[in-house]
Amino acid sequence: MRVQDVLTSKGSTEVFTISPGATVRELLDVLAELNVGALVVSDDGTSMLGIVSERDIVRKLRGVQDASSVTVADLMTTDVQVCSPDDSFKALMAVMTEHRVRHVPVIDDGHLLGVLSIGDAVKHRMDQLEFERDQLNSYVAGG
Repeated sequence: MRVQDVLTSKGSTEVFTISPGATVRELLDVLAELNVGALVVSDDGTSMLGIVSERDIVRKLRGVQDASSVTVADLMTTDVQVCSPDDSFKALMAVMTEHRVRHVPVIDDGHLLGVLSIGDAVKHRMDQLEFERDQLNSYVAGG
């Protein structure tokens, strides 16, 4: 099983981005409106400068008295864990576990193809297990 299979099963490769100059208020509005936990930071919507997550907001705004001057560039993570569409699903899960990240951009030849969340990975794995269970039940039942 490959990362591309997970992207395909997700049903959408739309990548939600935000500019590095966006304000914290704009960031919060977009996260809430899209009901997502992270956004890719991009100047042009196709290249990746970083990623900003709910975790970044909590950690980096802690103790800030006036967040009105803080931008996405101030909050974003620039050392982003990424994967390739040809990577194994097991490798994706290892990256998420080892680096304790919940969102991994999928990059191919410098192009951003999508973002996989831990929820996408868990759903994909559950679908696999259900398929295997159904196959075993069918085999045991003689059908």
